[in-house]
This record gives sequence, structure tokens and C-alpha cells, in this order.
Amino acid sequence: MTMSPIKPLFTMMAAYNQWANRRLFGATAKISDRDYRADRGAFFGSLHGTLNHLLVGDLIWMQRFTGEGEAPARLDAIVHHDLAALHQARETLDRRIVLYMDGLTDALLVGTIRYHSTRSPAELEQELAPLLLHFFNHQTHHRGQAHTLVTEIAGEAPSLDLLIYQRETGVSMIKGGGGDFSRPEKRP
Repeated sequence: MTMSPIKPLFTMMAAYNQWANRRLFGATAKISDRDYRADRGAFFGSLHGTLNHLLVGDLIWMQRFTGEGEAPARLDAIVHHDLAALHQARETLDRRIVLYMDGLTDALLVGTIRYHSTRSPAELEQELAPLLLHFFNHQTHHRGQAHTLVTEIAGEAPSLDLLIYQRETGVSMIKGGGGDFSRPEKRP
């Protein structure tokens, strides 16, 4: 039996998500609590609100995918008021996401899930694979907002490019290597 060609993409995205979140939280840890909590006009206000929303969205979707775990009722919920606790919860959830993606079978990937929407009351059924694309796209979208906030506050932030992850880890690389991608990106 052959494996679906899309499963490796989802397992890569789960590992990339974990890598990017570690880099983002590492940069966030260097920011003062005042700057971390300041409303900077982002969709969820502050870096604190944005990072909490990333966790909230992932908690909601993982509960939908697996039927397990908490699912906050509001997209703007603050599930952790302390950065250290938020970071720990993020690490724990990222490990759970990696394990879930590793366990996906071809049958699950071509299947559907039923769930209730958060923003407007509706019961929906959708194919799993396109929902997984949304799941990872949503992370990238809001992580990009958080990256902008870190750059605004600190003047620099680590690269979160998928290509950098691939080069650092060798995922999908056929030939070549090297380069130092550890230096933060600085605002011009």
C-alpha cells in the first residue's frame, strides 16, 4: 500500500509550526512585559493577545480534529495571562499537533469531520485535508502578525520562513546546504 503524497506535507508543516513557534517565543521572551502587553493596533491588540489567539485557534481545531481537549468559546480568549505559562502550553500543544499529524492515515486524510463553527452558530461537515491546510495557514497568518509586532518592538525578529526551516533541517532538500540563518532579520 502506498502512502498519500500529502501526508508528508502535513507532518512537515507540524514540525515547521513547532520550529517557528520556538523561534517566535524565544524572541518574545526578550521583550519587556509592558511592550508585550501594549495594544499596538493588531487584530488581537497586543503581542500577548495575538499569541493567545494562536493558541486558542489551535486548541479549537485540535478539539475538532480529535474530539479531545479544551476548545475555548471565544476567539479572543486569554487562556494564559503569563508568558511563561503560555509558552509552556504552546510547546505542549505543538507536540500534540506533531503526534496527530504523524498518526494520520490515508483513510483519515480523505475523510470528513463535523464541527460547530465558533464565529456564527452553524453545524458544518468538511473534508479533513483542506481543513488541515486552513489550520496551518491560520497559524502562519497570525504568527506573521506576531512577527511584525516583535519587529516593531525590538527592531528585529528571527526568520520564520518555511524555506529557512527546510534548509536548517534538511526537510525536502535534495542537494546543497550550509548558510547561517540564525541571525535575526532587522528592519531596514
